[in-house]
Amino acid sequence: MLSWDDFDTEEVIKEAGKEAARQDILNAAPIVQAPVVQIAQTEAPDATFAASSNEAGISPELAKARAALAQLDPAPGIAELESSATRIQVDDKMMINCRADLNQLVPFKYDWAWQKYLDGCSNHWMPQEVNMTADIALWKGKEGLTEDERRVIMRSLGYFSTADSLVANNLALAIYRLITNPECRQYILRQAFEEAIHTHAYQYCIESLGMDEGEVFNMYRELPSVANKAAWSLKHTQALSDPTFNTGTPETDQELLRNMVAFYVVTEGIFFYCGFSQILSMGRRNKMTGVAEQFQYILRDESMHLNFGIDVINQIKLENPHLWTADFQQEVIQMILQGTELEIQYARDSMPRGILGMNAVMMEEYLHFIANRRCAQVGLKEQYPGAQNPFPWMSEIMDLRKEKNFFETRVIEYQTGGALSWD
Repeated sequence: MLSWDDFDTEEVIKEAGKEAARQDILNAAPIVQAPVVQIAQTEAPDATFAASSNEAGISPELAKARAALAQLDPAPGIAELESSATRIQVDDKMMINCRADLNQLVPFKYDWAWQKYLDGCSNHWMPQEVNMTADIALWKGKEGLTEDERRVIMRSLGYFSTADSLVANNLALAIYRLITNPECRQYILRQAFEEAIHTHAYQYCIESLGMDEGEVFNMYRELPSVANKAAWSLKHTQALSDPTFNTGTPETDQELLRNMVAFYVVTEGIFFYCGFSQILSMGRRNKMTGVAEQFQYILRDESMHLNFGIDVINQIKLENPHLWTADFQQEVIQMILQGTELEIQYARDSMPRGILGMNAVMMEEYLHFIANRRCAQVGLKEQYPGAQNPFPWMSEIMDLRKEKNFFETRVIEYQTGGALSWD
């Protein structure tokens, strides 16, 4: 019986390797010869694709693909890589009009943007995790909900079911392309996904309750108080959604800032607050708790969207102080005032009588308080002196640093889905 000791193992391995190499060369020879001749004749490396397309047994589709590759000019792509070959430094990064390589995520310049991305991922949830059984029974029952309460729910789902789609479209078609910082782009991608989840949640509520989907989803076009808000938001994304639009001049840079004020400060920062406070007040009264739970998750997300957008706006102002002119500041104030008035009109329409411990007069005071806060967050003077918050239980939700006692009650600590306690 032979043993490994009878062989010179090292010599055997060397010989085996040489034989394998010889076989590889012999097997590859028929394929290699033609491209080599072609390269010599044309002095074009990509001619290998054209030559190999004559290889027997390949499909016409593969031959066509190889012929197309043979015509490619690598110069533009190589030039682009060479122009960005220098390693990125932190100071190379900017919020807009940056020439640094956008494909290089690190080093981070704006740690707050990356942290918001991580926080958003930690707070992931899906609508189907929320039990809607009690809501369905209450909605379909003849007693338990007043007509005014039903009106609030219908109006809220009617506006929000399309509002988050408008925000997502603006992110995907405008903001993402024009913000030139990769860590901010990373959060924008997360935000766009969250907007899709929110739209899904509204649809889930509408379907679960058996509402007329045609009526609800078309409120943004047919009901004036809802349509006016949607039209105002859409007006401020038209210029940026044009694929030929680019920043780089004071005028176009201000157009981007104008869009961000419209969507982050007004749409997400003012237009959402009447509906949210109405639904969450209903949840505090142990009514429509499934819908209210989803709205609380959504408002948690939206609060982070708002804070992110304000941080981006303020960073752009810091890096481009020439954009924040006195005239532009007055324009921003007018946008905030317009948004506040539109939301007050919506409050009067959705809540013509007192309901859920609130009424339109109280909501107007609340929206003045919110508008003052938005002005202060972007460095502008408050426009409604002395406005107070008549709904103190909402203040906890507006501050992301406070994640307990949202409703002056015990709330279970939650991340990645979970359930809230309303007791």
